[in-house]
Amino acid sequence: MKEFPKCYGIIPARYASSRLPGKPLADILGKPMFWHVYDRARRCPELARVLLATDDERIRAKAEELGVPAVMTRPDHASGTDRVLEAAELIGVEPDAVVANIQGDEPCLEPAMLTDLLRPFREPEVRVATLAGRIDAAEAASPDRVKVALATNGNALYFSRSAIPFDRDGSGDGYLLHIGLYAFRMEALRAFAALPPGALERREKLEQLRLLENGIPIRVSLTRHACHGVDREEDLAGVTNILREQL
Repeated sequence: MKEFPKCYGIIPARYASSRLPGKPLADILGKPMFWHVYDRARRCPELARVLLATDDERIRAKAEELGVPAVMTRPDHASGTDRVLEAAELIGVEPDAVVANIQGDEPCLEPAMLTDLLRPFREPEVRVATLAGRIDAAEAASPDRVKVALATNGNALYFSRSAIPFDRDGSGDGYLLHIGLYAFRMEALRAFAALPPGALERREKLEQLRLLENGIPIRVSLTRHACHGVDREEDLAGVTNILREQL
């Protein structure tokens, strides 16, 4: 087992959002949402550096005002992963380092989730990692909840919006919810960005299937922590209450 690699956390913060324009700047307890994500991510002891990657001068200016390190990236990226790669290259991330893509709409992020995400990189063969948590059959039935099935070594076999594996005996358990935090070795991040979308990715509308379709394994780390993402304006009240209770 090699020495644990240097790890970076990059938070993509795009201004445009069809459901909640300007989402990174949404006010939560007097601070923009991106500040809460940054504040919690920097508490992860495995991360040597955390920064914001944005495409908007308003977000960059607010980050500077609050002391949050940020880099400006192109506005035309197809995904947050592409934005993370540009930011990683701008700051000169080392070829053997690990980059965590930290969702900018997770103001209640538990730092321990990032520790869970990065732990697999103690094994030198791990190139990409993500998270999963246990859910029941009722939750697994929703196509909005992405499920993952695992091999015995902890690598992902498949991700799907369908309930996998099919519960033929009706036991009602064994479902794993995919949690959309990712970490890549820098070479794997570059490889991912260079690949075209695959047939399975287009069909399921799941970007991570591009890796599996091209033979790039994804190690899945189980976590007991849950996400509380913000997709719509009505989600802000819920995360505000969670954060207020933690004060």
